[in-house]
Amino acid sequence: MPAAPNVRSGHVYNPSEGRVARRVPFADAVYVEDAVRSGERAFAEWGDASPLKRARIMFRFRELIDKHRDELARIIAAEHGKVFNDALGEVQRGLEVVDFACGIPHLMKGEFSNQVSSGVDAWSLRQPLGIAVGITPFNFPVMVPLWMLAPAIACGNAFILKPSEKDPSAPVRLAELLIEAGAPPGVLNVVHGDRVAVEALIGHPRVDAVSFVGSTDVAHSVYISAAASGKRVQAMGGAKNHLIVMPDADMDQAVDAIIGAAYGSAGERCMAISVAVPVGEETADTLVRRLAQRVRGLKIGPSLGSDAEMGPLVTREHRERVVGYVDTGVAEGATLVVDGRPLHVAASENGFFLGGCLFDNVTSEMRIYQEEIFGPVLCVVRAATFDEALGLASDHELGNGVSIFTRDGDAAREFMHRVQVGMVGINVPIPVPLAFFSFGGWKRSSFGDQYQHGMDGVRFYTKLKHVTSRWPTGIRSGSEFTMPLHGDSPPKG
Repeated sequence: MPAAPNVRSGHVYNPSEGRVARRVPFADAVYVEDAVRSGERAFAEWGDASPLKRARIMFRFRELIDKHRDELARIIAAEHGKVFNDALGEVQRGLEVVDFACGIPHLMKGEFSNQVSSGVDAWSLRQPLGIAVGITPFNFPVMVPLWMLAPAIACGNAFILKPSEKDPSAPVRLAELLIEAGAPPGVLNVVHGDRVAVEALIGHPRVDAVSFVGSTDVAHSVYISAAASGKRVQAMGGAKNHLIVMPDADMDQAVDAIIGAAYGSAGERCMAISVAVPVGEETADTLVRRLAQRVRGLKIGPSLGSDAEMGPLVTREHRERVVGYVDTGVAEGATLVVDGRPLHVAASENGFFLGGCLFDNVTSEMRIYQEEIFGPVLCVVRAATFDEALGLASDHELGNGVSIFTRDGDAAREFMHRVQVGMVGINVPIPVPLAFFSFGGWKRSSFGDQYQHGMDGVRFYTKLKHVTSRWPTGIRSGSEFTMPLHGDSPPKG
């Protein structure tokens, strides 16, 4: 994807090798205008297409993604850095949202009431909005775009995707597969770029909806800007996901869960577990000892062609940002039990690798606890009681996801009921809802009234219209000057 002369562009790296693999051109306002016009032309036909026709194209799209899942996973691994099996898992989770969108003829059904008044019927129906925009992060270049574009397009909208400029190739391949599936040109447009493209899209007067996933501060800014221009907005921000380990928990299960959830994808997940909260000193001592052994033994290497459990971070700049947080944690007085900073990967000496880092004795006042690190860094915060652990998760401003590991059904149910977090796992380390539910956190993890995919996704990408109908019966009763009433007339006084 070479950049044309005199066009702003950015580097796309192979993070396992630490080298520039290609350049990606950055769109300006003129290019964004072309994308919007392309979407408008497509929407004129696509928005009137039957839900059944759109579903058939979604079924073909689903088949093509499944056919090319290894190819997509290799692209993800090469540009993002997550290991191949993890990339395959990402493709599968995105595919599940396409599965859900295939049911759009049922999902868009309205409601009907017969004879709400004499000779009067009433019903509701869902119609597409027009042009929707999706702005997606680097950590899931296939899954998160599919969260947005599959329901948006199935509902009849045209969609403009602005993927991360750090790993843009997989989203382009998705667009090619959708065209191959039979979608008309312009139904999906991919626009690459940075802040210039984002601001042009969210400020465009003919864009009707904006969906965003990224860091909290940017999510808040996108929400304010897009809402101020009259758009429908869903903006998902950052996370600080806690995993509470009760004294009665199956420790083998808890350790396995934390290792995968904290260090999988090098911690570059919005649902990664970044805080472990053991309840009681004995639980904490056992957990830290066993975690340390596992973290030191992590297999770290190139994302492709190895048996690595964890690959590199996405860019050198992001690696240095995460290292800066580790430095900060040490300066703040946390105990660095495992230090992954001096990692050496012989096969890829220039790659953006960082070993797993484990902090103990972290407190809620520390920056490494308060802020999202987005790397392979796990903080252990010791809690004396169940209520203290519950309070830690509930009080954090990033209320995205939380899990509890316990054998006690009463404790699990009380935790689920009281915790002030949007997505909860019980003996499940990463409580991402399946596609037919909706994804979203609480507090500063989410801005907007509707979440990603599931029925919230259908509601977000459609507008509800209510119709009240009466056909002439040959009987005229004259003009009515009172408020129309649906049902029996009020008694005369």
